[in-house]
Amino acid sequence: MKKYFYLLSLILFSVQAFAQQDTAAYAAQRIKVNSLLQERSAKFGQYDESLAQRSGIFGWQTKKDIKNSNEILRQVVLTDNNIFKELKVLMDYKDLQNQQKVAVADNSQERIERYMQTIKKLQDQNAQLKEDLEKKNKGGLSTYIIVFLILIMAGGFYFFNRKLQRYEKRTV
Repeated sequence: MKKYFYLLSLILFSVQAFAQQDTAAYAAQRIKVNSLLQERSAKFGQYDESLAQRSGIFGWQTKKDIKNSNEILRQVVLTDNNIFKELKVLMDYKDLQNQQKVAVADNSQERIERYMQTIKKLQDQNAQLKEDLEKKNKGGLSTYIIVFLILIMAGGFYFFNRKLQRYEKRTV
């Protein structure tokens, strides 16, 4: 059980370290997008001010006022395009992060399954070795009993043979 806990802790630590590296780059990209949004807000404020400018006769806008407003509006649109590009990069980066997380999770799951298979295999081998050892121990005991009985029989045969020889010598 401890092995699983240590393995899981190691995997989570490595994923967290990997995520922190990715988070720094993601945060930098977010800062860039936020600065572009602030720039857009400032330019749009300038556009509102340019629409309010009326330097012509009777409070009308002149061609110069309209051109100035159009130029500011063009800059707002260009800033919007940059924002969209950076947001696309940000979203692509987020998708990449998610894909990496999924890949790391899948890889970790596969490794855990292989570790579990290896542990199961080793447990089965250990059980088989214990069973073999028990059989050998039981077989060794019966071997000792058989050897002991053979020795008793040999000793009995020797003593009976000797007695028989003494008895034959007496009768002769």
